[in-house]
Amino acid sequence: MNGTGVADAPLLRQDTRFLLLYALALAGGAVAYVPFLTILLPMQLAGMTGADKVEWLAYATFAGAVTASLANIGFGWLSDLTRSRVPWIVTGLVSSSLVLVAFGQIDEPGTLIALLVVWQCTLNMMLASLMAWAGDCVPDHQKGLLGGLMAISPAAGALATTLITLPGLASPQERLWLVALLVAGCIGPALLFGAPRRFPELTASRPGADEAAVGTPLPANPALIRMWLARLLIQVSEAALFAFLYFWFRSVDTAMDDARIAQVFGAVLVCSIPVSIAAGRWSDRMGRPFLPLPIASGIAALGLLLMAWSSTLPGAIAGYAVFGLAATVFLSLHSAQTLRVLPSPEKRGRHLGFFNLTNTTPSLVMPWMVVTIEPLFGFSGLFVVLAFCAMAAAALLATIRART
Repeated sequence: MNGTGVADAPLLRQDTRFLLLYALALAGGAVAYVPFLTILLPMQLAGMTGADKVEWLAYATFAGAVTASLANIGFGWLSDLTRSRVPWIVTGLVSSSLVLVAFGQIDEPGTLIALLVVWQCTLNMMLASLMAWAGDCVPDHQKGLLGGLMAISPAAGALATTLITLPGLASPQERLWLVALLVAGCIGPALLFGAPRRFPELTASRPGADEAAVGTPLPANPALIRMWLARLLIQVSEAALFAFLYFWFRSVDTAMDDARIAQVFGAVLVCSIPVSIAAGRWSDRMGRPFLPLPIASGIAALGLLLMAWSSTLPGAIAGYAVFGLAATVFLSLHSAQTLRVLPSPEKRGRHLGFFNLTNTTPSLVMPWMVVTIEPLFGFSGLFVVLAFCAMAAAALLATIRART
């Protein structure tokens, strides 16, 4: 009931069909880059450059991260100007797939990096518009569920990597085609059959938006700034673990080969899906959209401390499981709730592009952070520093409130 004694109108909800198909499409976005950047690109560069493979991979990583950052902002902005996401998603899907399969024809590292820049542009044409599409279609009272479903993406990326590298399944060129087909199979259904219900209020200008911030990258909104910083801190921790997990596990027990580490990594990602969905649905029902975020980042800090104190393989696996589960839940729910705090729907794509810097920047700064800390204090010292990052993220989000 409202203050006049009249029953409140029921909240309109986006169709479950669209939410599920959108989650599949977002998983396709992860499949588009995870297998290529983690396995296929390093393997191809190693075959071209031999002893110089690490140096060339560093150049490729840097060029790719810078291009992805700028392209995501630019194409998000363009999709805002055209007030349409689907054409950009379709164009990005087709063009990125064509560029991806072209990598199989490259045999020189400089040309490969140039093509990588082109691929990142086409890929982020698709990814920027795909993420903004959720903000156009999913109302606030379903964003917890949306965030939970987003946890499917990292698991899908890991599963696709495992699939395409199965011995004897495909040649290097065929792996590129297989990735392109998987991506199309994931994203196509949402484009063809999603048919989302329209919510005009999600794309209408908000009278309360900070007009003084016009022309600035992100408005000076305290909640927005805290969300950005908190995600950056968690992403730094996750990027460090993603890059050096193999070396750390091997330092604890040399019996941990790449296959066993991949199994642990994949199991954590799969387990994070039901946990994320449950946490997201709970936050929707309780009207506490941000509460799971500081809880998850606090648990991630605990996992990092357990890793710092672990000297046995079971303890190391347990610590990583706690961290990996909590970090994935945090990042998935954070992605959805970010859409809640963006003040200007007509600039949603561009603003999300600046939020995407929290995903790409850690790849540039994290290696220097690790090579500075790890030689002096070991992995334990590194994990303690990362735990403080996660605790700082929890503190930033502990008092954030939902927009009413």
